[in-house]
Amino acid sequence: MATQRFLMNGKTLLRAVRVVLVLALAAAASMLAQDPRPKHLSGVINDFTPITGGTTAYEVHGPWSLTLDHDTGKAHFSAFLTMELSVLGQSPADIQTVNLAQHTHNITMDGTVTYDPTDCPPAASTTPPYVARIEINGTASVFANGSTAPFGQFSLLQVCIAGGMDTPQVPFSNVTLVFQNPAAKHFGLQAIHGLVRKAGGLREEDKP
Repeated sequence: MATQRFLMNGKTLLRAVRVVLVLALAAAASMLAQDPRPKHLSGVINDFTPITGGTTAYEVHGPWSLTLDHDTGKAHFSAFLTMELSVLGQSPADIQTVNLAQHTHNITMDGTVTYDPTDCPPAASTTPPYVARIEINGTASVFANGSTAPFGQFSLLQVCIAGGMDTPQVPFSNVTLVFQNPAAKHFGLQAIHGLVRKAGGLREEDKP
């Protein structure tokens, strides 16, 4: 009888351990599934950068991509931009003959991630407000037309991802880039704005 009771108690304990393990695994899987932080974001930059003392500005356009590693708190950012002088502020005669200085920039950065940041650029006062949710800081490598940029290759860069406030329908909608010198001599110290087009898990082509 004692042996049978011992075996029954052992089986009951084993079942209990299995139930606890299953519940623990389910809870862990649920937490991972509900993690609101995306692993990959991408979109486009679409803005102007003013020229000091000038009557025009550079147009800046191009795609960007961001991959986040939640385990290490690191991120990889890249952007591929075209720039040219805008025809705004120029006379009709100048538009036909002016050198628009079309060129490209390849920008990459491995940076450190901050969630719920407090020092990201706010939305313009004339537009709906948003809240910054992700900030990446690091040293960016910047090339111009495939070669080292005239201002140098390396500059500090802040990338911020923001979205709707309260209970947002679009939690990740806006991106801003802020360069420090020497790159700021070309891009300006102001925020360069863009759109978040996709936010989610890693795509197949992004997986190692």
